[in-house]
Amino acid sequence: MYLRDQASLGYGAGQSPVRSPRSIEFQVFAQVTSRLKKARKSDNTADLAKAVYDNRKLWTAIAADIASPGNQLPENLKAQIFYLAEFTFAHSAKVLRKQAPIDVLIDINRSIMSGLNGVVEA
Repeated sequence: MYLRDQASLGYGAGQSPVRSPRSIEFQVFAQVTSRLKKARKSDNTADLAKAVYDNRKLWTAIAADIASPGNQLPENLKAQIFYLAEFTFAHSAKVLRKQAPIDVLIDINRSIMSGLNGVVEA
């Protein structure tokens, strides 16, 4: 085996493509939304609680980022996203008390994912 081939084996396999912050955010939303969808189909309360908890954790991180002084999004967009975070927290509590459907949380996340992908929903 040539030295070049050995180097390729040693270093080539571990390389992964550089991902943008937007694609990372999309993937996190996709993972959390997938858990919400699985919980919707499950009768297991623990699955529901874990999925809702993960979603709230995601939205808490988003709210903290929006509120940070270094966030450069336009003020009106920050306000809209912060409102979504507050709504998500309130709706999550209703979902856990079985007073509201989980579908609303899934729809909100899907809308955010569409925006991260550059797709505008009508």
